[in-house]
Amino acid sequence: MKLFVAVALALFAVAAAQEKYTTKYDGVDLDEILKSDRLFNNYYKCLMDQGRCTPDGNELKRVLPDALKTDCAKCSSKQRDGTQKVVNYLIDNRPSQWKNLQAKYDPENIYVEKYRTEAKKAGIKL
Repeated sequence: MKLFVAVALALFAVAAAQEKYTTKYDGVDLDEILKSDRLFNNYYKCLMDQGRCTPDGNELKRVLPDALKTDCAKCSSKQRDGTQKVVNYLIDNRPSQWKNLQAKYDPENIYVEKYRTEAKKAGIKL
């Protein structure tokens, strides 16, 4: 019986840990990436499967489809804030790359339509 309880607790701990995305990369300086064409393009190419990925780029590429589906339900508040910052930057400063990312990760405009009202309230034009 003790073994069963120990196994159940271990499984519960693993399930609870999977409820949020890792915060391991929350220290990445988004402003530095957005200001640098070289760094930005490396991440962009990673997401578009056109170049190599850093470990944090791989993690982003792995969780992005789920984050879109779940409205970033597993994101930390820092990750949500970072997402909004990056999306705003892409829309305002790199519209062709934004369209390419949108076409790859939301080809049927499901998520754009879903979040259009929220984005409009936040002053983001999609």
